[in-house]
Amino acid sequence: MLKHCLCGEEMSLGLRTVIFARKVNINNVPVYNCPGCGRNDVFPGIKEDVGKLVGQLGAKPTPGSIPFDQVHEWAGVLSQALNDSDSLQATAIAKATKERIDRLLDLLLIASSLEDEAWKSEIHMRLSQLSAQYVS
Repeated sequence: MLKHCLCGEEMSLGLRTVIFARKVNINNVPVYNCPGCGRNDVFPGIKEDVGKLVGQLGAKPTPGSIPFDQVHEWAGVLSQALNDSDSLQATAIAKATKERIDRLLDLLLIASSLEDEAWKSEIHMRLSQLSAQYVS
C-alpha cells in the first residue's frame, strides 16, 4: 500500500513504534514512511484511534509498551499480513482482512446465539475498525 509524500516520493506502509511522552512505546502502529525525506505519517484510518489511546494514557503515563496490533483490528490484520509475507502487499493484506472478518462474523453468530449484547457490541466495534479503513 503506497501513497505519495509531499516531497513527491512514494511512501510505503509499515508497522512502526510510536513513542509517547518518552515513556510509552506503542508497537506495531501502521505508519507511512518516505524514503526520500524521512517523513512518517500515521495511517489515516487509525490516527484517531491512536489519539484516543494516547488520551487514555494521560499526561504522565506509566512507562511501558502497548502492542497496538492487539488492541486495534486493522493493525492486527497488517501484522498478520506481514507475518504471512515479507512485506505489506495488497494480496496479503486482503487475505488477512478476509480471514479476520470471517472470524469476527463467526464470533458475532456465537454472541448473538448467547444473546450477549456486550460481546456483540465489541465485535461490531472491531468490525467497524476494519471497514473504516476502506473509506479513508
